[in-house]
This record gives sequence, C-alpha cells and structure tokens, in this order.
Amino acid sequence: MSENRFIGGDALAKAVEAAYAQGQTDYSLEPMVLTEEDGTPVGKIKDGDKVIFCCRRGEREIELTEAFTDPDFKHFQRTALKDLEFGIMTMYHEKFKDLPIAFAPEKVKKPLAQCLSEAGLRQFHCAESEKYAHVTFFFNGGYNQPFEGETDVCVPSPKGIAFDQKPELSLPQVAEKVQEAVDQEYDFILTNFANGDVIGHTANTQAKLQAASAVSRYVAQVSRYANEHGYLVAITADHGNIEKLYGKDGKPHVAHTTNLVPFVVLDPQNRSMTLRDGRVSDVAPTVLKVLGVPQPAEMSGSSLIETEGVTSRKMMLIILDGWGYGSGDGGDAIFLADTPDWDRILQTYPNSKLRASGEDVGLQAGKPGNSEAGHSNLGAGRVVAQDDVRMDAAIKDGSFRTNPVFLKLIEDARHSGALHLLAYLTEKSSHGCIDYPLMIAEMAEGVPEVYFHIIFDGRSTESGSAPAMLRDLEEKLRVIGRGQIVDGVGRGIALDRDGNYGKIKKAYEAMVLGVGAAYHR
Repeated sequence: MSENRFIGGDALAKAVEAAYAQGQTDYSLEPMVLTEEDGTPVGKIKDGDKVIFCCRRGEREIELTEAFTDPDFKHFQRTALKDLEFGIMTMYHEKFKDLPIAFAPEKVKKPLAQCLSEAGLRQFHCAESEKYAHVTFFFNGGYNQPFEGETDVCVPSPKGIAFDQKPELSLPQVAEKVQEAVDQEYDFILTNFANGDVIGHTANTQAKLQAASAVSRYVAQVSRYANEHGYLVAITADHGNIEKLYGKDGKPHVAHTTNLVPFVVLDPQNRSMTLRDGRVSDVAPTVLKVLGVPQPAEMSGSSLIETEGVTSRKMMLIILDGWGYGSGDGGDAIFLADTPDWDRILQTYPNSKLRASGEDVGLQAGKPGNSEAGHSNLGAGRVVAQDDVRMDAAIKDGSFRTNPVFLKLIEDARHSGALHLLAYLTEKSSHGCIDYPLMIAEMAEGVPEVYFHIIFDGRSTESGSAPAMLRDLEEKLRVIGRGQIVDGVGRGIALDRDGNYGKIKKAYEAMVLGVGAAYHR
C-alpha cells in the first residue's frame, strides 16, 4: 500500500462529525475504526508490531498500558499479542519500569512525606479515586509505595454516572475518612477535594455551582472538626479551574486556568498570624515549620508563615483541586455559588495568594497549572520540572530525535512489523500534544507501515474542534510522506483512571481487533 495514497484524517473527521450529530462529544467519542469496503479493519496492532504511547502523564495512561503489557492482566479477555514491543513516553507507574521509557523520571529527593517519615511522624493521605494518585504518587515525589508511618486511603469516585450529575462526587465519604484520621491523631493529614477540577472540566454551569457549594460546606466541616481536636489546618489548591465559567466566546470554560490559588491557615489560637504570597512549592516548607521538622537542603521553597512560634503542632492540609481566585463576578462559579462557609473562612482567617502555573510549577511560561504539576510541587517543596518542559527542551536541543528508545523501536519496525503511534489529538495539554507522534513519524524513514491511533481530547481543546485538527494532521502527514490515521476514541474512554476497564476494553479492541463504528476511505 502506498503511504501517500491515503492518510485518513478527512475520513475520520467525517465520522466524528456524524458522531456529533448523534450527540457525542470529543471527550467521550465511542471508538471509530477505518475499514476496507469489505469491512476489513485497517492498521490494527498485531503480533510482532511496535507501539509508542505518545502521552507523557501518569495515572490516565496506566490502564491502557496494562492492557497491552501486563502478562497477568485479568480485567477482560485479550487477544494474545506475541513479541509486541510497547514503548512509553514517561513512566506512568513503577510497574512499567521494565518497559522502554523514552523519558524516564527523576524521582524527587526528600519530598515532604519522606521528611515526615524520617522524623518519626505518622501521616494520613486520602482522596477519592479520581485524585488518589495525586496525594500519593505525585505528592510523594514519584514514589508509589507509602513511606514508613504513612497510611493511604482511596475512596471510590462515582461510577456509572456522568460526574456532572453528582457534583458533590464522593466528598462526603472523603470527609468522613479524614475526620476518622483526626480521631486517630495522625501527626499530618493530607486530603484532596476533587470537585473543583472534576466538575470544572464539564460544561454544566449548574453542576459547577453545586460543586462549589459542596466544597464550601465540607471544607468548613472538616476544618472545624480538625481545629476542635487540636489541628492547625491549611487550605490551598493545586491550580485553578472551576472559578472560570465562560471563555471569551461566551462558551463554557472547561479547562485549567493560570489564576492564583488561595493559601489559608485556620488556627483558632493565632488568628493574627502573618502570611506572605508565594508559590505552591512553598507549602511543604510551611508544613515542616509547623511540625517542627528541619527543612532539608533539597527544598528551595520557604515557609509562607512569617509569624514565629507556630511549631510542633498536628497539622491538616486540604487541597481544593481546581480552585483558583476568579473574577468575582457573574463569570466566577465560586463567587456565584452559595458558599457562605468559604466566604467566612476568607474573611476570618489569614490568607495569601500562591502562583500555581507556568514556570512557577515547572511548566512552560504562561501555561495553566495541572493536578500533577500542582501536587508534585506541593509535596516537593521546590519547583519540579514537568514532562512537557523536559520533552520540549529535548525537541529544541535535538535530543528528542536521538532518543534511544524511539530509535530502537523505529529500527525494529524497519525490519519487521508495523509502527503504531497512540496519538493524543491536542496542541497543548498536560498529557501531551500531537507534535510528539508527528516528530516520531518524521524520524521513521524506511518504516513501511506507520499507523496513527487517535485519542481525542475534549478538555484542553475547544469542544467540536476534532475534525479541523484531524484535517490539519492529514496535511502535515502528507508533507512528511508517511503515516495513516486508522481509528479514534475519546480520552474519557481510552484514558480512564478510575478502574472502568470496560472503557479500556473498547479502546483496546478498536486498536487491536477493529471493533467500533466502521467508516471508510
């Protein structure tokens, strides 16, 4: 088959437009597969092929990677793929440490959790499953196993229902677990309230108002309970999101923001405490100061509490995911929502503002923060360079093109099997961008078959933008002279992170078996 006679972007774009007409959206697009006129699927992953998963994050890539690589995978019956070479851009989980990893992570030295453990303090980390990895793996500097003295608790997020239909998510259950940890007198308690980010990513304005109200109510309940039991409570956020309701075009805003985030200290014994502004990487040194633990040399941040004498206390840190300072008007969900408890907290207790985006969290300048960057900086006590910065630096200095993992898989594909690129269709996302698979396709000279398996975004892209992006991708592949687009599926299916392996099965079978809504050349 000639590489230039068919690229496939326009064909998939037409299939997506037909799915839009049926009410589907980019995020949740059901699998669509390219077939010959006789129904034979094109470009499926088979024995002896080479695959590169062109996403750079962590928890959202785990389940699909498991489906392709875990010999003990039991979540659904798979087609056995012999001699499959599966490379990943970054290490999504320690269980994949033996896979080819293009940009293997550098673990954070001396994160907060390790410092507390070495000081002999007991700590409790809790979140619902949508954000569980953030209070464990990311907050702990890339370590999957809890440190000595650390207890981790995961509360399942709602299943089988769209999140905007239950705006409070599993927050009541998280609050209950956290209050139980107070009763058990842990020295440090960490929790994440997921609503601001999870519901902020939806287009449902009413759900956002209800989510903001729920956060206000439960943050007051939990902090009050902790204060009554002798805890100093700090409240902050990892990045902004829910506070911005609409974009410049008047459409619902569903992405992260570059807004500042709050830092509030609730200490009934010291309401005149003085706080300074800073960035989220200053939070860990603040915790160490409160708990009387020496700050290690590896932490470059500094305490946000300027008042002396606030030490040796039990402490709780509440992270409000996706909760930034908004415009304070009709376009601000937190301002519009019924949030009397949150308003009272800001009016009563010392608070400051933290930078949580761009270079302040190790991202590109001007780029909105994200949960991974936010939590890794919160726990590290220093600015942690994120994958996009490391990978973009590799693109600029040319080392991306000489990455040994890419070169090995490409060379192997020249001799046998096809090269498959799991390509995230977005220009700017914390999960990656379409530039990565495009560059790999450029590098793959001499590979007879290069196939693109599209994962639609629907979060960092405008709703309904996929067809235009597919047609643009087709033009770029024509210039390169290789690469065919052979299937597509929404991020909400292929990048599930909540144990919904029925979704992963759909993505896997589309890529391997050609199961999905058929479209033609």
